Amino acid sequence: MDALLPKTAILYRMVLPDHTCPYGLKVRHLLNSHGYRVVDRLLTTRAEVDAFKAEHGVTTTPQTFIAGQRIGGHDDLRRWLGLKVRDRGALTYRPVIALFGMAAAMALALSTAMMGTPITVHAVEWFVGIAMCLLAFLKLRDVDGFATMFLNYDLLARVWVPYGIVYAWAEAAAGVMMLSGLWPWLSAGIALFIGGIGAVSVVKAVYIDKRDLQCACVGGDSNVPLGMVSLLENLMMIGMALWMVAGV
Repeated sequence: MDALLPKTAILYRMVLPDHTCPYGLKVRHLLNSHGYRVVDRLLTTRAEVDAFKAEHGVTTTPQTFIAGQRIGGHDDLRRWLGLKVRDRGALTYRPVIALFGMAAAMALALSTAMMGTPITVHAVEWFVGIAMCLLAFLKLRDVDGFATMFLNYDLLARVWVPYGIVYAWAEAAAGVMMLSGLWPWLSAGIALFIGGIGAVSVVKAVYIDKRDLQCACVGGDSNVPLGMVSLLENLMMIGMALWMVAGV
């Protein structure tokens, strides 16, 4: 009979008048999705939060208790349930996969809307232009952070420091011009210049000097490893520039 009763978890989480802890909501959802009946104990004032932390010797909320045992916070609960816990400092290609996936989806959608079919030469051209714009946007949202990380490996930036900022704006300009079809020689020239220097810089840093670095391609705060992804970004620009020159 006891086996038919729902498992019970007691959850202490912070719900202040001006702030509801998002991790408390995530823990409650996690417990519910694993078949637990949640006894929600809300800490509604700073005094209650501080008293709870002092009583249990913890520094954060939420805190989960199951069968009289303190499990801990969000990540502790995930480990206790046998789930993967994200290492926020680990290298990952997820931002790049998301970016190129969205660029491809947008290019195919544009091709379908304007050409009646997703598979066209224009779809490939739009994909490159959109990808460049998205990459430039991520760099420009913290252009100083990008330029600082860029100094780790870009050959021209290490000679002329402002080139990191110039690179981000140049990539944005070239991407917009490629999408508009305006001034193809100018956009091709910019893409060929920054893409060529970028490709040589990545090859030297990664494949010749064998350095383990983070890629600045999706901004200065990314955990994307420098290597094939950054090389692909630059080769994509070079290839698109040559395609445009050949078609002009």
